[in-house]
Amino acid sequence: MKKILIPILLLFFTTQLFAQKYQPTWESIDSRPVPQWFEDVKFGIFIHWGVYSVPAWAPANIEGVYAKYSEWYWWRKNENSKSGKIFRDYHNETYGENFKYQDFAPMWKAQHFEPDYWAEVFKKAGAKYVVLTSKHHEGFTLWPSEQAWNWNSVDVGPHRDLCGDLSESVKKAGLHMGFYYSLYEWYNPLYRKNIDKYVDDHMIPQMKDLVNRYEPDIVWTDGEWEHTSDKWKSTEFLAWLYNESPVKDRVVVNDRWGKKTRGVHGGIYTTEYDLVHDNEGVGEVERPWEECRGIGTSFGYNQVENLDNYMTSDALVDLLVAKVAGGGNLLLDVGPTADGRIPVIQQQRLMDMGNWLNINGEAIYETRKWDGSKENTAENIFFTKKGNNLYVLCTEFPTEPVTVKGIKNSGKISMLGFDGNVKSKKSGNTVRITPPALSPISNPSPYAWVFKIENAL
Repeated sequence: MKKILIPILLLFFTTQLFAQKYQPTWESIDSRPVPQWFEDVKFGIFIHWGVYSVPAWAPANIEGVYAKYSEWYWWRKNENSKSGKIFRDYHNETYGENFKYQDFAPMWKAQHFEPDYWAEVFKKAGAKYVVLTSKHHEGFTLWPSEQAWNWNSVDVGPHRDLCGDLSESVKKAGLHMGFYYSLYEWYNPLYRKNIDKYVDDHMIPQMKDLVNRYEPDIVWTDGEWEHTSDKWKSTEFLAWLYNESPVKDRVVVNDRWGKKTRGVHGGIYTTEYDLVHDNEGVGEVERPWEECRGIGTSFGYNQVENLDNYMTSDALVDLLVAKVAGGGNLLLDVGPTADGRIPVIQQQRLMDMGNWLNINGEAIYETRKWDGSKENTAENIFFTKKGNNLYVLCTEFPTEPVTVKGIKNSGKISMLGFDGNVKSKKSGNTVRITPPALSPISNPSPYAWVFKIENAL
């Protein structure tokens, strides 16, 4: 009996040892493919909503990208810098020197928050996924976290589980739901005193609680830059997420897991207002990637932004086209007000994008970057592909024939949303498309027109 039992036990322990498909090393973690659904969806909505939505203020026209972020209000007003003085002067003049940032929390009521309506707006905008700030750098959680007693949206302020309410509505609308989570917290005493204890007793339990409670499709981390990924125990958490969590097979993560991990480790690579910290872009990458930015100059709502600070609907569609043609996604941010409304100007921009996508979404969703675009560098012309079909996206209506090189075959050529014929001529591997004459009635869109070349590849 003993001779039989020993091999069985050895087999059991060996099976358990190798049951963990992903090991807590970057080599192993980076080997996990990004789930395909993320590359198919292309357009998502970011939401920055927190205690900072009460003061909702930053100098919208100051020099520098980061100085315009209203969600950094608490940190900026304490900062010993030119920018800090601007925030501090505003705060003292508006609320008084003795008014603490924590005093804003009871003022965040969210009384007009309607999660079903938010989800409806995002769906009509053509977005396929949503990422909500579950906790920004201020440490205030939008769910009843045990680690954030009296500094969460159930204990104070809205007195609602905002993560749970929105997650339920977004999923009901058929969209993917995700959460932003800041690894660090500016003024958490435990973080400032003992980073190891903070990670073990605060951060990782919070992240696991968030995943287990709401089963998000995206875990979008930030605030990683003060410590290495080893200090954050990022690979240990990701190994748990990929091996044991309830979302192990479908979850998508980003690349903000420690000092110098952006564009190097993790899941998708991320840019922010086209920056990776202070450096431009991520260049040519094999990894799926995503650009995030606000409709205006801030992620959180900024009450002093004027019309000039907002991108036009035309510019937003052009931005979406450029990012998707480059092989990426666009995560466009909305900043709700403290009472729970999405500003009407932001809703208007989203509806315009949705109307455009209703006609031209075929050239965006489930498409991929076309390598042949390197041979075709005409200004304001972009390309995507899906199967054997090629899409030519013109962000300005062409006044001359559009020349496309690298076409093996050429089937039917049409303009999406236009019922008339589109004339074209093929010579060798080159196709010349003659733009049709459009009238106000036949024009399918006020911006960004798309030609479809069937069986081109």
